[in-house]
Amino acid sequence: MFFGNRTDAGRQLADRLGHLKGQDVVVLGLPRGGVPVAAEVADALDAPLDICLVRKLGVPRQPELAMGALGEGGVRVLNERVLRDAGVPEHDLAAVERREQQELERRVRRYRGSGLPLPLDGRTALIVDDGLATGATALAACRVVRARGAARIVLAVPVAPRGWTARLGGEADETVSVRTPDLFFAIGQFYRDFAQTPDTEVIDCLERNRSARVPVVRDEDVRVAVPDGTLAGRLAVPEGATGIVLFAHGSGSSRHSPRNRAVAAALNRAGLGTLLFDLLTEGEAADRARVFDTPLLSARLAGATEWLAGRPEADGLPLGYFGASTGAAAALWAAGDPGSRVAAVVSRGGRPDLAAERLGRVRAPTLLVVGGRDAPVLDLNRRALSLLRCESALVVVEGATHLFEEPGALEEAAELAASWFTGHLGGQ
Repeated sequence: MFFGNRTDAGRQLADRLGHLKGQDVVVLGLPRGGVPVAAEVADALDAPLDICLVRKLGVPRQPELAMGALGEGGVRVLNERVLRDAGVPEHDLAAVERREQQELERRVRRYRGSGLPLPLDGRTALIVDDGLATGATALAACRVVRARGAARIVLAVPVAPRGWTARLGGEADETVSVRTPDLFFAIGQFYRDFAQTPDTEVIDCLERNRSARVPVVRDEDVRVAVPDGTLAGRLAVPEGATGIVLFAHGSGSSRHSPRNRAVAAALNRAGLGTLLFDLLTEGEAADRARVFDTPLLSARLAGATEWLAGRPEADGLPLGYFGASTGAAAALWAAGDPGSRVAAVVSRGGRPDLAAERLGRVRAPTLLVVGGRDAPVLDLNRRALSLLRCESALVVVEGATHLFEEPGALEEAAELAASWFTGHLGGQ
């Protein structure tokens, strides 16, 4: 055995890749097992980590033989020689493509939500897996990455059989392997621990890399001045922020909401500032009538918006609203004011019915995110979508309930929000 586990393998592999440090490199792990290896390499090179989502198109009666591959962004690579030699008819190829495309999309949703892959145009793509056996997946990954515009491709693995580079047919510009044993039966024989990598570990690796690469120049408790008082808040602004999002929490919640804080962290990693603050004082929060007083909550949100707009951190930056549950009603109500300066709105599990009279006045692009198992709220949001007169969309997170407590549900909602805000605030 050469490696204790994938982390150990990644560290050993990183020692062979030091010459790439300081270059414009994107490290691409092949899910799932290649991602923890790639994470160690990305850390050592101080490089961004992403995934290379590839689905091999196997010949119908010889699935191990690749006749092509599919990748993100509609990339499709076919091996005409294999198709011809295997005599694969068009309808069989189409059936395989449909099946693999569905699996590719499932993995995209699981790992990225609505996030976009890192751009590769003109950059060095460093493809990393936990080992190479037949080379079919690695070959497909090289072709997909090349089709996405990478200027240079480096394929690196901890272990591969002797003579492995010949299997790539020159698709990679550089190849690196820590070990190339003569006796090679399976990748796992060279690891003490080769347990299957779960989806959660893939997501954690990506999140850790993003967090480490987003310096926050300001992250502090603040006192938010509004016309009728002062509210407690937390302001975080990443370096080079392209916008700032104000959070309107739901009933029974506050600026300390773990769900909103998780979403805020995802927005910070996407280069957006966030302001989480209490819409009510501690004494007011005990009054249930105030908790559902949408005009009052909206006025507080509008006051916080004016306060934030006057801060030096927000100078020239577009502002957005993220509302959860009843807080979404406040966000939509405030966005419907003719003088509103908000540039984008996202509602998670929102109650737009509490702002129905204002929906037709909202001009900011609005995204409604609802759990697929939150039937009453989903129905309310479908009705609200028909009342909105702005750019708008409704996205259902399958399997999620109202609080998005299911594994991966909140992460998907956060990615949807990050994509919406970066798309509508970044270009302001």
